[in-house]
Amino acid sequence: MDIKEIQSLIKFVAKSGASEVKLEMEDIKITIRTGDQSSPSETTIVQQIPMAQAPVAAATAPVVTEAAAPAAAPAAEDDSKYITIKSPIIGTFYRKPAPDKPNFVEVGKDIQQGDVLCVIEAMKLFNDIESEVSGKIVKILVDDSSPVEFDQPLFLVDPS
Repeated sequence: MDIKEIQSLIKFVAKSGASEVKLEMEDIKITIRTGDQSSPSETTIVQQIPMAQAPVAAATAPVVTEAAAPAAAPAAEDDSKYITIKSPIIGTFYRKPAPDKPNFVEVGKDIQQGDVLCVIEAMKLFNDIESEVSGKIVKILVDDSSPVEFDQPLFLVDPS
C-alpha cells in the first residue's frame, strides 16, 4: 500500500463519520481515529486475500474440465508422438540465463542432446536443465518465471 492509498483512506474515513477504522493486511496494520473518541460507533475494515474465490474456482473447475475433456482428447493423441521433457527439481522456471539475455530455446528450434533448455532456480541456486534428447521444440508448457514442481512437463520435443 503506497502513501497515496493511505491518504485516500484517511479522507474516506474522515468523510464517513466513523471514529476509528482498522486496516490489517499481510505486511501492514493501520488504525485511523478521527474526531471524538467518546463516540460509540466503530468501523473495522479487515482486508485479506479473498478466500471465497478459491472455492468458487474449485466449484466451477469440474464443469470446465468436463466441457474441455472431449476437446482435449484429440490434442493428447497428437502429443503422444512427442517426447515430454520434465522438471527434475522443484523451483522457479526461467527461459533466459539473465534478464538481458535471449531465451535458451524457442518453439521450432532444433536441439541436440546436452543443449541447455532452461534454468530452474532452487534455493538461490540456478540449475541448467539440459536436453536428454535431440529434436525440435514443439511446445513450451511453462511460462517464464513460473514455479514448477518435480516431474512437471516443461517442453514437448519432436524427436523426428
